[in-house]
This record gives sequence, C-alpha cells and structure tokens, in this order.
Amino acid sequence: TPAPHSTARPEDLAQILADLALADRLPFTAAPEPVPPRRILLTGATGFLGGHMLLDLLRHSDAHVVCLVRAEDEAAAVERLGAQLRSYRLPWSAEVRRRVTVLPGDLREPRLGLSEERWTTLAHEVDSVVGVGAAVDFLRGYRSLRASNVLGTLALAELAATGRPKPLHHISSVAVFNEVGIPSMGEDDPLAHVDRLVSGYDQSKWAAEVALRRARDHGLVVTALRPGGISGHTRTGAYNPLDLSSGLVSAFGRFRTVPAFRYLNAAPVDWVSRVAVAAVCTPDAWGFDYNLTGVPNTLDDVVRDMAFGGMHVRVQDWDEWRADTLARLDAEPVPELAFLSRVLQSPTALKLCEATLRGPAAEAARTDRLVAALGLPPAARYDSRAQLKTFERLADDGLARLPRGDDQPYLWFQETTEGAVGPVGGAADTECSMALTLSIASMYQLVRERRVDVTGTVTCAAVHAAPLTVERGDIWVRPEEGIPLQHGMRHQLLTYRLTLTDQDGGRWWLEGRKHARARRDLWRQTRALSVEIGPEGEAAALRGEVVVPADSYVRDQIDGIRVDPRLTDREKRAAKLTWLAWFGLEMGRGLLAPFTRAAADLLDLRRTPTLTEHQR
Repeated sequence: TPAPHSTARPEDLAQILADLALADRLPFTAAPEPVPPRRILLTGATGFLGGHMLLDLLRHSDAHVVCLVRAEDEAAAVERLGAQLRSYRLPWSAEVRRRVTVLPGDLREPRLGLSEERWTTLAHEVDSVVGVGAAVDFLRGYRSLRASNVLGTLALAELAATGRPKPLHHISSVAVFNEVGIPSMGEDDPLAHVDRLVSGYDQSKWAAEVALRRARDHGLVVTALRPGGISGHTRTGAYNPLDLSSGLVSAFGRFRTVPAFRYLNAAPVDWVSRVAVAAVCTPDAWGFDYNLTGVPNTLDDVVRDMAFGGMHVRVQDWDEWRADTLARLDAEPVPELAFLSRVLQSPTALKLCEATLRGPAAEAARTDRLVAALGLPPAARYDSRAQLKTFERLADDGLARLPRGDDQPYLWFQETTEGAVGPVGGAADTECSMALTLSIASMYQLVRERRVDVTGTVTCAAVHAAPLTVERGDIWVRPEEGIPLQHGMRHQLLTYRLTLTDQDGGRWWLEGRKHARARRDLWRQTRALSVEIGPEGEAAALRGEVVVPADSYVRDQIDGIRVDPRLTDREKRAAKLTWLAWFGLEMGRGLLAPFTRAAADLLDLRRTPTLTEHQR
C-alpha cells in the first residue's frame, strides 16, 4: 500500500521496480583499460546536446565516433543526422563525416534494433559507450517513456559489458532530484524518493540512473553526467525549441513576466557539452557522478539581466503567472510555444515545474574540480551577455521579443550644442543650436548596434524661423571602429544622423561628426560636432560646427543621467556606471587611435622598403 505522501501511480511504481530488476541480469565484466577512447558508440547525436557532444568529441579527441540514429536504413540515417546538425548550426562537412560512422538502429528495440552479428561486432569494436539519447517529453507517462529511457539504457549497459570491457557514460539529469521539498542536490546526495516523482520523464531518468548503479555492482564503470536546463549556445545562439528552460525564457522575454522561483539550474550547451566530453576522454574521471548545471541563476539574477537587456519584467506568483501566460498564449498563439502551453495545462507537468522552480541550487563540487584540473573554462552564470545570441535567435524565430524603440528608455540624458552654419563654401555666420535628449533602450542596443536614440529640437534660422523637430535620430559610437572616412588623421568618434521636420511640413536631414585628431585639444574634440544640413533627398545646403558648452557637459551628460525608475537604486547605479564605463572606453580608444597612427608614421613601424634600403 502506498505511503500517505505517495504521488506516483501504483502501477508505475510496480513497473519501475520490475525494470530495476532487469539490471541484475546484466553480465559481470572487468574494469576497462584506462586509456582515452579510440572508437566511441554515441546515441542521441541528432539531439541538441548529443549533436554538440559529437562535434566536441571530434574536436578534442582522436576517436572515431559511431552514431546510432533511428532511421530505416543508412542513407536515411546519414540524411537525418546531417539535417539535425545543420539545424543547430553545427558543421556536417566531409572532414566530419570522415570520422563518423552512422549506424541505423533504435534505442527502443531489444539490442538497439541491431542484428545479432552487428551487435557482436559493435561490442568488440568500440571501446567506449556514450548514452545521450532519450525521449524528452513532460506529458507522457512512465510506461510510454521506459523503452527509450530505461530499457535503452540497459541495452547500452549490456553492450558495454559484452566483449572487451568498456566504460559507459550516461547522460542523466537533475530531474532525478525533482521531488518537491528535497533539501539538497549535491553530486553524491540521495536521489529523490521515486514514489514522490509524478512526471513520467523524472521517473524514467531516476530508474535509468538507479539501474546503472546496480550495474556498477557487476563491475561496469558508469559515469553519470547530470545536466540541468540546457540553454542556448553562447556564440552561435543555437537553442533547443522543445527544452523547457528555453520555453520558459522565451515566455519571460515575450510577455515581460516571470514566476517567483528559487533557482534556475541551467547552463549553456557549449559548456555542458565540453565538460561532458572531457569526462568521457579522461580515464581518471570515469565512474563518478557529475552535476553539469553551471552556476544557478536566482530570481534577482534573471530580473536584473532582463532589465539590463531592456526587458523589464514583473514578478508574479506561480499560479498568477501560469494563468496569465496561458491567457496570452491563447489570445496570441505562438506555434513554437504550443508545447509550453500544453505543459502549463497538464497537472502532472505542473508538478514537475513546481519542483524545478522551487528546488534548491544544484551543487557541483566534483565537476568544478574536474574543470579546474583539466584547465577548462570554469562554470559561469548564464547571464545577459551569455544569452545575447540565443535571445536574438529566439526573437528572429518569433518566440521572444527584444527591446523596441517604443519601450521605456533604459537610460537618458540631455545634450545642448551651440555654434554657427553657413552656405556650403561660404562663411558660417548663422547661429545654430540643438537641444537633444539622448537615450538607449537597453545595453543590448549598445553592445550589438553601438547606437544611441535621439529626440529633441534643432534651432537654425537659415533653415526655418521656428525650431525643427527631430522626427528620428541616431548617434553611432565609433562607426566602422573609428576608421577615417578618407585617408588622413581624422578618426570617427561619433556620427549623428537626424531627420528633421519644420512647422510648414518641410523635411530636412542633418549629419554631424565628431572626429579625433592627434592634437592636444582632446577635451574640445569630444564636444565639437561638424554638421551638414540639407533638404530631404538633396545635397547639403549648409555646413558648420556646433559645440557642447564646457560648463554643461558634466552637468547634463554625467550628473544629469536619468535611469528607468522601475529599477532599484542599486540597479540604477549599476546602469549609470556601466554606461559611463562603456562610453568612456570607446572614447578613449577613439582618441588614442590617431596618436598611435602618428607614432607609427614617425617611427616608420611599417618598414616600407625603399630603393635606398634595397641598395644597402
């Protein structure tokens, strides 16, 4: 009779216990030779993590990789593998294919769906087995998932124990801890009580890992590698559209709301893959359990990161967030988020979400030691910068929404300029001034576009008696990395492009540039703007210079910086300091460039050969 706290169905518990007993039938085996693998069997290469691990195995080892792919025949298997790798922005070149053998098979079938002869040959040829393949579905029950996730894992264990002894490296999951109220999630901590796991996926991952613990008693060397949420690639932005963490982050960014949670145990796929492959290729790392969860994100981390990226979110309790998200998905259907809608409507999947969002931070002391010993990049928080490429791809695919021009500005300040303009080729004797508001929607805008938004007015009697309104304006910071437009020593610092309208409906354009020169008047160079003004669609009619008054620069552009009032005081200070540091660094680089070039000319660092040198 189930205990009062039991939440799993009795028939599922009975099946789990029966499946665990199958591990006792595995053959006994000796320890494998402790050398890096030369021929590896890899399952799950068509999946998000498995595809990245395939490429990392090829990059960081000399091994040949045999990929088990579910398909009718070898040609179909090759085509499927190539298509999946390309969808994750991974190469499928002749060089990659030279070191890969694609083997049609099926994890769900006895002996992987292979013939007796092929099974025996494979057992004697490969010297390492890496099991990444699994059915990931939070809506299906245990009985529906056991063939892939439990029986398939036992088949890999049998293969590893058959013929030459081989280590088995099993991609498990921190889902084995998904019990509501579990106190800790350390690498050697007790797993969840299986009768308190309600999701079929959690149950299947728990059963597979526990079965492999029994296989260890038969001499099999088993390495359990437990990722948490597997987030997008930090450089390519590739992501798994069916991963729960990707769905949640997409909803956060799209609807600007987040549920209150304790921790998100997630890490980018490139880091998870690299560390997993390092464990596979390092004999001293075999036979242990590892949590590949990176540095967990707190609720404050996520809210701050999204605000830093210009996406100000509102925190709701779980039930409110769920109802609000479902209502929005119903009113504004997003095909790519249909699976998230189904998850949020499933009582079983909701329990999984509750355990995930309310669980403790995963601990990974052994993983950290392995990473340090091998000189790999240490775990880092999956912050706004790491998420940048993935958010761009999510937005391109219609899942998330990046900051827009009509969003509340993240940061803004005033800039006033005074000077004079005149006809092109003539004297600049007509007063001209600008009263502008410079703003950025997010630090994302700066990092990716190096652009500042501009609004305000331009007063110039040579154009119109009344002030002109800035209909649209942009400032580009060090455009083209500050390279001079023409050969010379004037390097670009800032470029202003404004579209203006006058009171009579006339439209004008203004283009201005701040340049850096190898001269001592650096303070004036940062304030002086050479401008050209002309009617829309025509050449410049006016030319001159306007300058930011020295007494207003610090007052308006440093002390006068304003930050989104929705941020906390600490976040406001961070936003202001981040902007000043970024802009100061860009200006410093821009001002240094002409001096560096002048020094190179003076010292003749380029060493252009001359006739005299040739004669010498």
